[in-house]
Amino acid sequence: KAVQRSAHAVAIGPVLQGLNKPVNDLSRGALVEDIVNTVAITAIQAQDS
Repeated sequence: KAVQRSAHAVAIGPVLQGLNKPVNDLSRGALVEDIVNTVAITAIQAQDS
């Protein structure tokens, strides 16, 4: 998170793989942008499964 914010980069994750259904994890300190990105990735994973 510190590197992400200092480098002004977008980091998405952790992304959990190998499960029957798409599941991802958010920290309690997640920003709105983090939540939106994680929901988007989870939706894409749901379409693929």
